[in-house]
Amino acid sequence: MNLILERTDQVKFFTNMKEVFSALNISCHDYDWFVSDIETNGLVISEGWHSGVELEKIITSNDIQFIWAVFSAFPIGTRFAVAEPPYVDGNPNYWNASEPKPQIEKAIFEIACWDSSATILIGVNPTMAKSFKSIYTDTIELKNAAR
Repeated sequence: MNLILERTDQVKFFTNMKEVFSALNISCHDYDWFVSDIETNGLVISEGWHSGVELEKIITSNDIQFIWAVFSAFPIGTRFAVAEPPYVDGNPNYWNASEPKPQIEKAIFEIACWDSSATILIGVNPTMAKSFKSIYTDTIELKNAAR
C-alpha cells in the first residue's frame, strides 16, 4: 500500500522519523536500512547501510528533521552493493498516479521524506497502513495525490 501525509496540521513538523516509526507501530531494530538522498536540518548522516540499532540511536538522540531522504527497509543481515541509490527529490514516480514499488528491488517497504512537507510510504503492509492512518487521519493513498 502506498500512502502520503501532507497538507495537515496533525504533525508538529513533517518527516520526524521518530514519529513516523511510532505511527507505523514498528521498531527500527526490526530491519536493516539503506538510507539515501539525504538532506537534514543540520545533522550529517551518511548515505548507505545502517543497522536498525544504529538508525534508532541517530533519530532518538537528535531532534532531526529529514528534509529529503529515502529509508529502504530490509530483513536484518541484508547488505549488498546498491548501484542506483533511491531518490526522492525529482522522482516522478510518486506523482504519476502509478503504484510505485520500493526503488531497491529487495526492499520490504520505503519511507520517503519529501521536501520537509510530506511523508510518503511505499509498499507498507495493511497493518502498518492501518496504524499510520489511525494516528494521522489526513493520510491518503498516494495515487490520489498525483500532481
